Amino acid sequence: MAYLEVQDVRKSYYIGKQAFPVLKGINLSVELGEFVAILGESGGGKTTLMNIISGLDRNFDGTVTVHGQTLDHLRERQLDRYRRETIGYVSQSYNLIQHLNVLENVMLALDMTKLGRAARLRRAHELLRQVGLADQVKKYPNQLSGGQQQRVAIARALAGNPPIVVADEPTGALDAENTAEVMRILQKIATDGRMVICVTHSEKVAQAANRVEHLVNGQIKNEHVLRPATPAQDPAETPQQTIAARPLPWHVSFATAFRHMRFTWSWNSLIVLGTAIGLFAVMLFTGLGNGIRGYINHQINNVVDPQSITVMRYSSNGKDQEEQSVAVDPALAGTIASHMKTFSQKQLQTLRELHHVIDVEPGISATNATVMVGNDRYSAPELTTWTSTDPNSSLKVGHRPSGNNQIVLDKRTIAQKWSATNWRDLVGRTVTVSYQTANAKGKPVTVKRQLTVSGIVDSPSGASLNAVNYATMQAMAQGAGTSKQPTFATVRVSMRDQNEAVVDEINQLKVNGRQQFSANSISTTLDRVNTYVGIATTVLAAIAGISLIVSALMIIVTMFMSVSARMKEIGVLRSLGESRRDIRRLFTSEALMLGGLSAVLATSLTYGFGAVLNHWLYKIAGYPLVQIHLQSIGMIFILAIVIAWLAAILPARRAARANPIKALAAR
Repeated sequence: MAYLEVQDVRKSYYIGKQAFPVLKGINLSVELGEFVAILGESGGGKTTLMNIISGLDRNFDGTVTVHGQTLDHLRERQLDRYRRETIGYVSQSYNLIQHLNVLENVMLALDMTKLGRAARLRRAHELLRQVGLADQVKKYPNQLSGGQQQRVAIARALAGNPPIVVADEPTGALDAENTAEVMRILQKIATDGRMVICVTHSEKVAQAANRVEHLVNGQIKNEHVLRPATPAQDPAETPQQTIAARPLPWHVSFATAFRHMRFTWSWNSLIVLGTAIGLFAVMLFTGLGNGIRGYINHQINNVVDPQSITVMRYSSNGKDQEEQSVAVDPALAGTIASHMKTFSQKQLQTLRELHHVIDVEPGISATNATVMVGNDRYSAPELTTWTSTDPNSSLKVGHRPSGNNQIVLDKRTIAQKWSATNWRDLVGRTVTVSYQTANAKGKPVTVKRQLTVSGIVDSPSGASLNAVNYATMQAMAQGAGTSKQPTFATVRVSMRDQNEAVVDEINQLKVNGRQQFSANSISTTLDRVNTYVGIATTVLAAIAGISLIVSALMIIVTMFMSVSARMKEIGVLRSLGESRRDIRRLFTSEALMLGGLSAVLATSLTYGFGAVLNHWLYKIAGYPLVQIHLQSIGMIFILAIVIAWLAAILPARRAARANPIKALAAR
């Protein structure tokens, strides 16, 4: 049995339902070492026969047997492997890939072998030396003559050391000198023990073969043996045993895609820029949202402690409830009226025993106090207890009222009114503080005491803050014969995240079915504000993200254009043995690289523009309002990759489903 046998192969083309037979029962046997020329007129079916032998054409009747194995033309993977391992294809139009240089074109076939990288490079250089192009390896196809391009195609066809070399009109576009050179190379291939099948319409070209088969009207009419062929080798020693083939590794598709993207950078740069602008807008708005949330948290944290909860005794009285709602902020606690309910030690202990509570500070406050500095009288809207929630940063001079009979006075409402320029001199002076309240019998009583100014404060909340410690406030009340029980308590939790749970637990504490406490926290308000900022940021980012739809469409259109422009390349890659999956991966890789580069550019733009914006805004707000977090960068990269991948699906699928024969014929 011959190494290659074609038996009763028939092929028809259809226009509508009308059949036009091209091959009408072809029978052909060829051995290794033979150089067979199939001679016939243009349109006589020569190329169709070559496509069937090469495993490119699957729709025909008859059988093709290679090395005793009948090819199943319905099994695409088997045909891909057959082209990788068995066939070297040379065409009239050279079919070199324009964005790859000479060496890279030859390496395309070698990348589907199991040779190591260094061995593949050595073989590529050796093959180019054999065809006389050792000094042209860095040139691109458009820098070569037609004869040189055809020799590159021959070197590529020999790269995997295939036993069968198919040449379809290899000299059709060459002059006489280059024709003779190409035919000498094909003769040498046959004498090395390979099989060469060459189709041509030129009698002169056919004379270089060992045997000429005449294809007339879809049938082989006669044959002429011109000279003896090289004796067939033992199948165990055939060339295909020397270099094992393998499916194309994924990284080769990625590298080829990168080379094409670099070759066509002029239009790809516009896609990268357009996509990057959309991603930049999304990242910038996200960064602004992060910064605004941080700024709000920073400002509120300077006013109150978000880990603190203000607790009042619960009262169903409407007036008391209103006053309790005012007293949520400890800085405003001085507005609590004297008739409000007080805390017992047992009730304070109940609060201390709650989960996540680390401290409970009792406090007493009074309203409409008066501060006498010498003979000057100043109104203090509130006199309250200094607690750990009052920030030390609010102290402009002096220290907090840590000792008994010490007081801190408000800068704006008292100290600067006393002296606009020398207000710091108040520290250390003795002042007289008094306020009106009611005793246990409901009769008005004046509470009065001399205190030493320990510091001047400027409350971040904007409210007037005049405060003493709890012991001093108790002593003042006791000295006037009024209640010294606390009127509010400040509960501190170990973590801010536990704040809301503790507030709910305090509000649900009941004795005999009656609610005992009313708790509020600035943390709840802060979370609500952060939620609103988050919603606004998301909406703005989503509006900016609409541009990403345009970017995706740009990628889709560009990829479809790329598929159309690279149709011949697709045909070449399929003829070399690449599978549909390899073609899909090629175009998907390019799209993913565009997405990745867009994300890199967007990140760079955001950091650059954000730095400029922060420099400008810091002068106004004193805070960096653009904050780019690592998760935002990760989100942008994921978004860019997903958009690019989705945009590449349809173009890549179209490329993979392209008919290799039609692709090779594309201009």
